[in-house]
Amino acid sequence: MNAQLEPFHTIAISKQAHALKAQGRSIIHMEFGQPSTGAPKAAIARAHAVLDAESMGYWESAPLKQRLAQFYDERYGVTVSADQFVLTCGASPALVLALSSMFAPGDRIAMARPGYVAYRNTLKALHMEPVEIACGAEVRFQLTAAALAAVEPAPQGVIIASPANPTGTLIQADELQAIVAVCRARGIRIISDEIYHGLSYVEPAHTILAYAPQALVVSSFSKYFSMAGWRLGWLLAPPDHVERAQAYCGNLFLTAPSLSQHAGLAAFDALDELEGHIDVYRENRRLLLAALPGLGLTTVAPPDGAFYIYASIAHLTDDSLAFCQRLLEDTGIASAPGIDFDPVDGRHFIRFSFAVSTAEIAEAIRRLQPWFAAQPRR
Repeated sequence: MNAQLEPFHTIAISKQAHALKAQGRSIIHMEFGQPSTGAPKAAIARAHAVLDAESMGYWESAPLKQRLAQFYDERYGVTVSADQFVLTCGASPALVLALSSMFAPGDRIAMARPGYVAYRNTLKALHMEPVEIACGAEVRFQLTAAALAAVEPAPQGVIIASPANPTGTLIQADELQAIVAVCRARGIRIISDEIYHGLSYVEPAHTILAYAPQALVVSSFSKYFSMAGWRLGWLLAPPDHVERAQAYCGNLFLTAPSLSQHAGLAAFDALDELEGHIDVYRENRRLLLAALPGLGLTTVAPPDGAFYIYASIAHLTDDSLAFCQRLLEDTGIASAPGIDFDPVDGRHFIRFSFAVSTAEIAEAIRRLQPWFAAQPRR
C-alpha cells in the first residue's frame, strides 16, 4: 500500500513568492531555513580547482571523514572514529538511512510536535508510525524525558532535535541526560538531528553522543557551513551499525557529490568566516524579537538557536496557510505556515526564518508593522 504524505506547504508558498518576483514584486524570502550567505570562499576556491583538474566520480572522501572526526573532538570533546561517518547527499538521505537501517516497517518512532515536517512524512513513506508528542509553551516546545516516559507502549525509537525546527529551542544538558536514561530503561533507540549545531545564541548545543554513544546522529553542511545547495551531509553511526548503514547508503544513494566533498573539507579552513555569519543572525534575531510585541506576536518559542521565530497567530486566524498566502500577496514577505510542523495546533502558528541579510530584516519589519496593525482580531 502506498503511503499518503501531506504536502510541504512551505514549498508552495516559495513557488508563489518566486512567481511574484518574476512579475517584478519585491520579495523577502523568510520561508525556508537556508542561509542567504554563500559557501565559504575557501570552499568555492577548492571547487574551482577540482573542476579544472579532476573528472571525479563515485567517491567517499577519507580526508573529509577524518576532519569530521577531528571536528567532533574539538567542538564537543567526543571521540569518534572516521569510519563511523557515512557521507550523504544532505541530511535528508542521512535521516532515511538512519530510519531504514535501524528500524522496521510498523515500528513506532516518537518525536516532538511541533517538529520538522520531513520527520513525520519520511516515517510514513517508510511505513513506520510517527508518534507525535504535543510540546507546548509550558515545556518550551521541546521534548521532555517525562513526556517520552509516558508514551505507552514504548516506541522503538525517538527523533530529537536541539536546536529544533521550527522553534529554535535547545534541550538543556540535564534534560538530554534524562531523555537518554528513559531511552536506556525502555529500549528506545535515539536519532539526534544536529543539523543546526553551531547556530546557538544562549549556550552551545550538546551532542547526544556525550550521553549516548550508541545514538545515531544526522547532520549536514547546509546550515552552519552555509552550503545548502551543495547537498552534503552525514550519518554518524555507532561502530556496530556502520557496516549496515554503509550497505544501505551504497544501494540507495551510492555516494555524496564528489565536488561537494572536496569543498566541504576546505570549508573547515573558514571557521572564522562562518562565525561571522552567526553575528549577522544574532543581530537579525535581536531586531525581530524587539519588533514582535509591536506586531502583537507575544507567544513565541524561545529562539535559542537555528534561525527561526515560531510565533502564535491564534488571535488573528485559525488558518495559518491562508494567513501566509495573504501575507505574501500583501507585503511580499514569504513565511512558513505552522501546519507544516504541527498538523494539530500549527494552524495557529507562523514561522519566520531570519537567515537573511540584516537589511532585509529591517525592511521586513517596516512592511510587517502596518500590515499586522490592520489585521482584525478573532
